[in-house]
Amino acid sequence: MTGKPIEAKTVYLPSPGPRHTGRVLEAAVRRAGELKIKELLVPTETGKTALRAVEMFPKGTVIAVTYHSGAGKPFDDPLPRAARAGLEAAGARVLTCSHALSGAERGLSRKGGWTPLDLVADSLRIFGQGTKVAVEIALMAADAGLLTGKDLVSVGGSGRGVDTALVISPAHPNRLFELWVKEIICKPREKSPGKK
Repeated sequence: MTGKPIEAKTVYLPSPGPRHTGRVLEAAVRRAGELKIKELLVPTETGKTALRAVEMFPKGTVIAVTYHSGAGKPFDDPLPRAARAGLEAAGARVLTCSHALSGAERGLSRKGGWTPLDLVADSLRIFGQGTKVAVEIALMAADAGLLTGKDLVSVGGSGRGVDTALVISPAHPNRLFELWVKEIICKPREKSPGKK
């Protein structure tokens, strides 16, 4: 083993959910600055969280990852056009594509049964829904050719907003198990009420 141990601050939130979005983005941007990381990945449904990230991370690239087209209604873009235009005008890169940990396999699991990617996704959820999302959007952005391949900060959440931030060494989906979570910047300490 080479190098010295690293001590870094980890924030454990009292619960998952969007009320922690500001704190999570602050912690993510702070750690990115400390590590000289230039890429911040943010999931977005409405564009609001990603726009906040762009405002807080002016010296880096924000990649806003949306739900896939047809997530709600077939052939419908999940991100409103005005939100997409606003993000792009602010300097964010916006990605809409199949989810790396479901995609076509979701069509199979809806017919009954489990797929290997369901197992991967559910295993990541042991650390919280936000962890699964943060890993998944890193895979999606790599697959779309939007990453440099250097360490990045990826945030995720449990519904709207974000509650988790990770430092990740990214990989493409076809090299899924080469992705490495290097640091947990913050995550919820407790599960959502009612989650088993």
